[in-house]
Amino acid sequence: MRDSGYIVLYLFLIFTAPVLAQRNDLTPLFQDEKPLDIQIAYSFKEISRNTIDSVYFPSTLKYKNGARWDSLEVEVRGRGNFRRKNCDFTPLRVKLKKSNVKGTLFQGNRALKLVLQCQAAKHFGDLILKEYLCYQLYECVTPYTFNTRLLDITIEDIGGKKSKTYQVKGFFIEDDNLVAKRFHANVFDSVALHPLQLQDTNSIRHDFFEYMIANTDWSTTYQHNAKVIKAGSKKFIPVAYDFDMSGFVNAPYATVSPDLEITSVQERLYRGFCRNVNVMQFVRQEFIGEKPAILATLDRHQSYFEPKEFTAMKKYILKFYDVLEEDKKFQDNILRSCRTK
Repeated sequence: MRDSGYIVLYLFLIFTAPVLAQRNDLTPLFQDEKPLDIQIAYSFKEISRNTIDSVYFPSTLKYKNGARWDSLEVEVRGRGNFRRKNCDFTPLRVKLKKSNVKGTLFQGNRALKLVLQCQAAKHFGDLILKEYLCYQLYECVTPYTFNTRLLDITIEDIGGKKSKTYQVKGFFIEDDNLVAKRFHANVFDSVALHPLQLQDTNSIRHDFFEYMIANTDWSTTYQHNAKVIKAGSKKFIPVAYDFDMSGFVNAPYATVSPDLEITSVQERLYRGFCRNVNVMQFVRQEFIGEKPAILATLDRHQSYFEPKEFTAMKKYILKFYDVLEEDKKFQDNILRSCRTK
């Protein structure tokens, strides 16, 4: 910290911060980072055509359990309007019965989001790995995150006269109710919430992270790609998800809203609201302090990417730190660019 004011603020926030969730609070599925092999079959046509959230289709989920394959009866439906219309593989919501998952790897999970690569080409598998990595990076800067499990997936489309099989990448995301439960909170479903009602420190952490990965496709007001959990009477905390439109992922289908003053998804734009400058400076120092953890998380996943691609990803994150570590750039790009309405 640069002066006594920052030290006082730092001590205040340390002693009023929430207790971080421990790894033993997680369900068995999310206690291992090793990619999980799964198999699932369903009709692509049924999934893409159905837009009613209450309508699910029966399926069987097979998963590798050591040397053997185990199976669960599940129900699935499509989710995500954009990917449903523009991708070959529609993301799924997987519903599980408590009685079926008892004593299995999936115990404690009643519902999961299954994120799939958009198309079959290998390049799209690389993009899903980058999106998965965003969730890992987010864990470096806040405890309020969705846990994920990387997957190697065999998908069988049984909707045609002849079934087709695909090998794709994906990951599971835990249900938002589990996130809330870890922090003795509830999911806040109403959209009648102004961003300034969010708890300031955690809101700024969320906003800095979205700026780091150059994601503008979110709204805490309308809970678009951000859930809000409510801990206590007035403590609202954002939890980010869905990063495929970010500049870090740089998907070919990603676009920039014409309302924004940028022309490329890889161009960073701070979309957080202006907050108390001392608190914003505190979170700035937090992120600078977490730089080694951020870079170490990138390095831990280096084997998933081609060397050239990984080098570009790392440089992209380091450009974010160029902004944070230089006072003038921080003033120009964040403090003077934050939203007031």
